[in-house]
This record gives sequence, C-alpha cells and structure tokens, in this order.
Amino acid sequence: MPRQYVVFGRPVPRLGSRHVSLIFVCLGLFALFSLLFSFPGDVPSTTGTADTATGAQPAGRKFGIPKSLKSPWLKKLNPFKQPSHPPPRQKNDTDGESTWYSDWRWLTMPFSSSITLDEDRAVLPMLKKRTPIYCYYDNTVEKDKANKEVESDLLLAWRRAWWAKGFQPTILSPAEAMNNPLYEELQKVEGMTDLLKKDLMRWLAWDNMGGGLLAHNLLFPMGAYDDPLLTYLRRGEFPALTRWNDLDDGLFVGPKAEVEAAIKLAMASPHVKVVKGLLDAIQDKSEDPFTVDTKPKSLGFYSARQIETHYTKIGEEITTARAPGMKKLNQLINAHLHLAWQNTYSRGISVVKPLPHHTTHLIIPAYKLANRLSHCPESPLPKSCPPNMAKCTPCDDGKPLEVTTPAYYVNTSGIFTIGTVPHPLTMLTLSSLSSDLTIPFIRRHTDRDPWIYDLTTSISPKGIPAAPRVVKFKEIVASDPTSASSLWLQAENPASLSNTDLDWIFGFEIPSEASYPSDNKEGLPPMHDKKFGNVPEAKELEMEKTLLEKVKKVVNEKKERLTGEKKVIKEAVEAWNLADGEAWRFVRAWVARGVVERRRWEGEERRYVGGMGSEKREE
Repeated sequence: MPRQYVVFGRPVPRLGSRHVSLIFVCLGLFALFSLLFSFPGDVPSTTGTADTATGAQPAGRKFGIPKSLKSPWLKKLNPFKQPSHPPPRQKNDTDGESTWYSDWRWLTMPFSSSITLDEDRAVLPMLKKRTPIYCYYDNTVEKDKANKEVESDLLLAWRRAWWAKGFQPTILSPAEAMNNPLYEELQKVEGMTDLLKKDLMRWLAWDNMGGGLLAHNLLFPMGAYDDPLLTYLRRGEFPALTRWNDLDDGLFVGPKAEVEAAIKLAMASPHVKVVKGLLDAIQDKSEDPFTVDTKPKSLGFYSARQIETHYTKIGEEITTARAPGMKKLNQLINAHLHLAWQNTYSRGISVVKPLPHHTTHLIIPAYKLANRLSHCPESPLPKSCPPNMAKCTPCDDGKPLEVTTPAYYVNTSGIFTIGTVPHPLTMLTLSSLSSDLTIPFIRRHTDRDPWIYDLTTSISPKGIPAAPRVVKFKEIVASDPTSASSLWLQAENPASLSNTDLDWIFGFEIPSEASYPSDNKEGLPPMHDKKFGNVPEAKELEMEKTLLEKVKKVVNEKKERLTGEKKVIKEAVEAWNLADGEAWRFVRAWVARGVVERRRWEGEERRYVGGMGSEKREE
C-alpha cells in the first residue's frame, strides 16, 4: 500500500502523471520568460569593471530581449505597449466604403490594422511616380468635326496604351511651345519651311517641359510590361539625347540641356529653307547630337512609311477620305494592341476558382471578361501583324486563347490570371449553402481562412499558416511587374471596374460580350475537374445564385447602417477569418486607388488641349 504523506495534519493528494506534466510545463515557461527578460542582449568581447565613480556598467552589458526577437510584428504582441495615434489621413485615400494608407511597410505586416490601427483601412504600397511621356498636338489648325473626332479618338488610344504600361501620357500644344524662351528666336529665322517650323514647335514644347520622353502620337507600346526597353523608359533617367533606328521621329529621349542644344543647332542650320524636320536640318554628322540605338522590338510606329508599305489598304482610304481612313487606322491599332497582349499571354487566361464546389456563380464576371479578352476585336485587316512584330500569331476566333478555371493560383509565365476575391461572409454562406449562420456554427464547424489556403496551395507548402500566405497574395496583386500579369475583382462588386476602367488597365478597348457568339446564355463557366472537389448539382447551382445575391446586399451595406444580428454575424465571420478578410480589403483598396488615381489625373489633363483624348467609352 502506498505511503500517505501528511502536512499540518492534512493528507497530501497524490499527483498523477498529468499533474506532473503540468508542473514541468509551468517550470519550463517560467525558465523561458526568465531567459527572455534577463539574459544580456549584447555580450561584450572583453570583460570590464564598473565605473567606481558613477557605478555605471561597462559598455556591452545590456539586458533585454535578444535582437532576433525584436521584429516589428512581435512588438505588436506586447500587451504593455502604450497606445498610439493612427497614422494621419492621406490625400485621395477614400473611395466609397474603401479606404487605404500608402506606406513602404505594406509587406512587413500581414494585417494592415497593425499599422493603421483601423480594421477597415488597408495598407497599400507607395504610389509610384509615373514617368511623363509627351506627344505634341497642334489644336490651332482648323479642322472639320469628323477629323477632330477621329484625332481625339487616336489621342485617347495613345494615352490609354501608355498609361497601361505605367507611364503618364501628356499631350502638349503650341501653348507650351510659346512659353519657351527660344520661341522668339524661332520667329526671327527667315525662310524656314512650314514643316520644319511645325516640327521645331514640337521640340520647343518638349524643351519647355524639361526634356524626358517625346513620342509621336502614332507610336504605341506593344510589348510585355517588363520588356527591357519599357522598363528603362519608365525609370526616367536619360543621360544623352537618343533616338532609335527605323523609328524616324517616333521617339526621342534626353535631358533638357541636350534638347535645347539640338533646337539651336537646327535653327542655325543652312538647310532651313528646304528641310522638313529637325533630323533633316542636322545633316552634318560631325555635329550630330543624337545617340542612335538599335530598332526596338516592343514599340509599334504607324508612320506614313509603315502604312504605305504594310497596310496599303488603310493608306489608300486615308488618301481618299481622311476621316474614315483614320478611323479604320485607329481600329487597326486597337486590334494590334489586343493581339500583342494575346501573344504575350499565349498560354491562356486562368480564372482562379478556389473552393470550387459552390463558387461557380461567384466567378461568372471574371469568366466573361476572360472570354472577351480571348476573342478577336473587330479589325479592318484581321490577318495583319503590328509594325514591330514581323511574325505574330494572328487572332483567330476559331481558336481563341484557352480559358481555364483552376482551384489555385498558377505561377507560370505566359498565363494571365483573373481572380475573384470574396468577403469571408460570402465564402462561408456559399460553402455552407445557408444564410442562417450562428456563432457556434462558425466556430465549431468551419475552417479558418479557407479561401487563402486554397488559392495559395501551389505556391506555399502545407503547414504554412495564413499570415505568410496573405503576404504572398499581396505580392501577387501589387508587386511590380507581377501585378501586370493579373487582375483581381471584388466578388460582391465586380462592376467597381467599368468597361472604361478595364480599357485603361489593359491599354486597349476590350470587345463587348455581344461581339462574339456564345451558346451559353447564363455565361456559366465549365464545371471544374473532380480532383478539385465535388461538382455541384443543378439544384445547388440555383441555391448558390440566390444566396450570392442575398449576401452581396449584406456585404455592400454601409457599416453604420448594418445593425442587429447581421452586423454581429458579419463581424464574427471577419474575426474568425482574419487572413481572408485582409485579402478582400486589400484588393478592394487596390482596385479603388487605381481608379481614383486615373480619374483624378484625367480630370486634370482635361483642362489642356481642349480636352482632346479625354472622352469616355459608353458602358
């Protein structure tokens, strides 16, 4: 019989194996915290003695948490940290219910609220300064209405294409040229041809803006976003005045000092009475101020020479009736921009569909957009290639780009991704096929952050928690140049990007849904492979559609108007799915800031050149 111990006349209870284990765990935790808060953070290389006069410890003997544990994330876990004010509001940081804070620390914390101290305010990367690219348009020349409209459309196409590649396209006019001090000197040059004077006005306007990039309004970027030349031009650092072979006067780059020197050289040329442009005026090779680079592969220039050689039919129509001919040229350019995009993403379009069992109706807007991008736009020369692509794969509606619906993000070059990001409440409602949710059900019968786990299956190994996964997701959405190969939509508000907004994102006018034949009246994407999950039945699809429309109203309701049980359940779901909620808020803010940036800039530019090129596409 085991011996019974007695203390102060009372029997001591026997300790089982569980009690002993608990005691050892407590002792271990005590020892760990003792080490963390008492072990020296820096160990000196040599020993020393305390200062007898002041009692100070020698250098190096500091006590505190080791440096390896002093990360910004862990500092947020300190329960004794004093409260701090949220960061100040920034200009143009709100659009409807979406609000954001631009900061360089956007990837240092998985959750924006750690920085903004606001659950609804997303931290976005700093807004990059766009490099200006200029083109010159003389709005003082008298033209009829038809010619003005077609030129306005061409300018719009030019601005839209360069904006999509990360530039700030700006149209200059004689107003900028007349602001240049050299304008008075130009008026004093006798016998100058009208064509040379017009070309020099273009250069004076460019010089007035401080140099940089000067392009013809028929020069278009037709390469990948990360093309080496486009990357170099976006950097905006041009040490020398440069032009390119076979581009004629299509593109110049250079600093202000060398631009001004070239203008003075042309005005002093003895050939001003016969030449037609600045390049012809500078005929003396010993004084040629240009560095000439090789022919670029990512720029298409629709010069008169190119049109006459490669697009003879268009050239004849321009000669016969200018306005209708230029309208067809604009149509051809738009088709070529779309074709260049299709050749960049020749491996197809991926419409991601995480948790695919009940998300068929969720991805319909993304799937419809993918179909519009995969089909051919209207073109006056359907089998033609852009000027910079001698060999291309012409668009063929009989063999459109492949559109797939994988259950996860595919990180492969040559594939464009369109994603639909649902609010956690939307995802939970669809996955359970029920709108009658309760907090006990949420906690006991649902997984946390299922959407972000399913989306990142192929790029993050199993066992990686949700926080690092949401950081990886943010990189995909917003890091340059990865962001150029994907587009992310809000599941509850896909219309936040209108047709006009999408045109500016892609750089060309996307064909309407009605422009290509389809037997699928509802636009339902094909059902996923069974290896990704169960395939829904017809009854489930109908329930999914009804529930989606119902939950959209709750998610899109303004926060101050949402009350009662709906508010409690929504907040509970958000708290239970922090990573999924962070991904949804991040995409909402990212999309909204892009639209706000462009519309604000477009509004400012509308004041110049009579608003040329600022018309919006009808929805």
